[in-house]
Amino acid sequence: MEQPHPTDHEIILDPKRYIVSKTDSKGIIEYGNDYFVHISGYSENELIGKPHNIIRHPDMPRIAFKMMWDRILQGDNFIAIVKNLAKDGSYYWVVTEFESKRDPLSNEIISFTAFRKAAPRKAIETITPIYAKLIEIERQGGIAASEKFFRGYLEDHGTTYDAFIDKTVGNSGVFKVFFTLMKKLFR
Repeated sequence: MEQPHPTDHEIILDPKRYIVSKTDSKGIIEYGNDYFVHISGYSENELIGKPHNIIRHPDMPRIAFKMMWDRILQGDNFIAIVKNLAKDGSYYWVVTEFESKRDPLSNEIISFTAFRKAAPRKAIETITPIYAKLIEIERQGGIAASEKFFRGYLEDHGTTYDAFIDKTVGNSGVFKVFFTLMKKLFR
């Protein structure tokens, strides 16, 4: 399936609703809740069995996904501010917590679940220029240069990635409660 051409149309998410998707260990979509299907613009049949990157917006730097994969493949949760791409080229911003699930016998990762909620406008305004800079660096020096810049950015600001996200998202306690509730619902 071909990715759509991005447009300047933003889908404003209902802050009271949530988006959930689940993939297998290779990132192939196995499940999407009704709101995920609706917002993405794809039918459920178009999503199931497809790579999750079908909704990856080109404004997202590759380093964001490298950091995500590095963490969740180790079994650690990862929270990110993500710009996603809908089927019609529209976009929508979410705060996402990615969680891995392991087989209790083999301890191998068997699936990933992403819990999403509308990103606060302040977080979008903060992260957009950072992502633009990371993409510019990736075009010139690749993902290693982008990672080096971002790690330097965090160090210069005396923070860690997790603390940066907590501060950028604001009301992180609200998001943590949301993510905790979602995980309990989907176990």
